[in-house]
Amino acid sequence: MKRPIRAIAAAALLIAGAATAFVINGVAHADTQICEQYGTATIQNRYVVQNNRWGTSAEQCINVTGTGFSITRQQGVGNTSGAPVSYPSIFVGCHYTKCSPGTNLPVQVSAISNATSAIDYSYVSGATYNASYDIWLDPSPKRDGVNQMEIMIWFNRQGNIQPIGSAVGTATVGGKTWEVWQGSNGANNVISYLAPSAIPSWNFSVLDFINDVRNRGAITNSWYLTSIQAGFEPWNGGAGLAVNSFSASVNGTGTNPTTVPTTSSPTPGPTGGCAVTYDANSWNGGFTANVTVRNTGTSPINGWDLGFALPAGQQVGNSWNATVTQNGQTVSAKNIGWNGVIAAGTSASFGFQASSTGAFAKPGAFTLNGTACAVA
Repeated sequence: MKRPIRAIAAAALLIAGAATAFVINGVAHADTQICEQYGTATIQNRYVVQNNRWGTSAEQCINVTGTGFSITRQQGVGNTSGAPVSYPSIFVGCHYTKCSPGTNLPVQVSAISNATSAIDYSYVSGATYNASYDIWLDPSPKRDGVNQMEIMIWFNRQGNIQPIGSAVGTATVGGKTWEVWQGSNGANNVISYLAPSAIPSWNFSVLDFINDVRNRGAITNSWYLTSIQAGFEPWNGGAGLAVNSFSASVNGTGTNPTTVPTTSSPTPGPTGGCAVTYDANSWNGGFTANVTVRNTGTSPINGWDLGFALPAGQQVGNSWNATVTQNGQTVSAKNIGWNGVIAAGTSASFGFQASSTGAFAKPGAFTLNGTACAVA
């Protein structure tokens, strides 16, 4: 039922909408008013808030605070037998065309040791809406486009609306009893958990819901958690609805992590070589990169340092799963301890967010512990 920033054209609108008189570099420094259709702002240097008025041309405005957002104006009217008019929300991870700063998502389900979240909502009467909490998963570590599985948690429902598909029973998850619905919106599968009464706030385990969906056979442990988001789907009205606060944390160390002391010296380059895959998601003024280092040799790597040069105008900001430093255009990415061993035939991945000016370009060469790597 969601349409959170779908097409390439919408992505361009999202970026354009973020650069307004109300938002400086897409970061909310104080209360920020967003009325642009796909306008966004970043808070706490961690979460992205999006207006996401995808289903109507009528005006919708949100006020972004340091901890969440509220709907200040919503003029759209949707058919309650169909889709809502928008999905203003806050998210962490990689969602459609944007990754939140410093995120460690996507992460494989089998590698998640715990995933926790806290949410506090404010509700209003006289409107038709749901308070929606989404958990997105995909068979691949996708950083853009549509994910194959959407887990929806309906914290509240007002008006004659219902989840996608049909009711398939009840389940107890996180110590609460839910009505479970299952279906498809034509783009992805959806499993929804409908609360019997409104839940204004809750601290809970996201992993509990992922495990329940896995136990239903809808996903496997090889799938990836890509993003977590919370907000509202209004059909009619909604001014005054608010996510007062939102937090989500995913810890993933692998099922059998190997710890390497941070004081260890990296071994020489792998016998037989290495290969690097550099996947980037760029926009006007910045990009995120996911880098995979594969040991194509015959001996393990104990501690790694990947070196490369960024094209002129690119500057590293946040990073995850590696310590990334930059001197001029030269970049060094070192393991962070637990991911320091790359066995023969396996790989390690890390990512970073960077600013950029001019046309986007990728690095042309990489070295691992001083040994040149193939570019995959």
